[in-house]
Amino acid sequence: MHEDTAAVDRDTRTDWEWARADDWQPPSELDTGIPHTARMYDYYLGGKDNFEADRKAAQAAIAAYPALPLLARTNRQFLGRAVEFAAGRGIRQFVDIGTGIPAVGSTSEVAQRVAPDARVVYVDNDPIVATHARALLAGHPAGHTSVIEADLRDPEAILGHPALAAAVDLSQPVALMLVAVLHFIRDEEGAERIVRTLRDALAPGSALILSHGSPDFASRESAAEGTRIYRSASAPLVLRPRAAVEPFFGDFEFVGPGLVQLPLWRPVAGHVRTADLPEGWQDVSAYAGVAVKA
Repeated sequence: MHEDTAAVDRDTRTDWEWARADDWQPPSELDTGIPHTARMYDYYLGGKDNFEADRKAAQAAIAAYPALPLLARTNRQFLGRAVEFAAGRGIRQFVDIGTGIPAVGSTSEVAQRVAPDARVVYVDNDPIVATHARALLAGHPAGHTSVIEADLRDPEAILGHPALAAAVDLSQPVALMLVAVLHFIRDEEGAERIVRTLRDALAPGSALILSHGSPDFASRESAAEGTRIYRSASAPLVLRPRAAVEPFFGDFEFVGPGLVQLPLWRPVAGHVRTADLPEGWQDVSAYAGVAVKA
């Protein structure tokens, strides 16, 4: 295990131009008839930034797995605890890929509460998500938060994006966040290569924050139903066992308690506990972990 008490003392502040909401115009035609995973997740969290197709698909998923809204809430709480951990170590740069719609408890909200000078870059491939994120962030101080429309399946494009270069100094520690997104990437799309490419670009002292859906505690029928529901969405659901999730961290060193179920990663008062979980929670099990580059 990596020592939690280590800190990054180096000042990582740089000047860069913030992407304002009015700098970007959404495409004139968008197919909102296809359920999108980010907007379905927004529905699970009780948000209103979703369309009829998203709601229907999300309601079907909830009918199969009634604990899904609780899972989404638990995942958002893990994100907050992990961001607080990274900011507490002195990390001031956060790259959140597959962010979805940044609602309450988002990366920027948590990071900048702990460290007002923290810089956050959101990356998502849905133009509706990007539009909404920019609108939400329009009131933030210049230089703190940016939004990039890009796809996790093309990590080189993310790393080479001028907005990322303007916001993030990759020679300094970064918190790379892949929270509830890799289970939408197929193995044949190069999931391991994608994460390795992103990990290799990070400086020592960086952290990988990751959560991932898993079938480890589900029946074969339950896992099959979950993947079936997402076939009509913008991305498939690829549930992976623990043995397939752990390699995403590469040679990064896990911080305690390692790779565990979502509510077990450094629980705090007021967050969902395992005792709060309803019967059937295991059918929507997910792993979570944070690891640091030596």
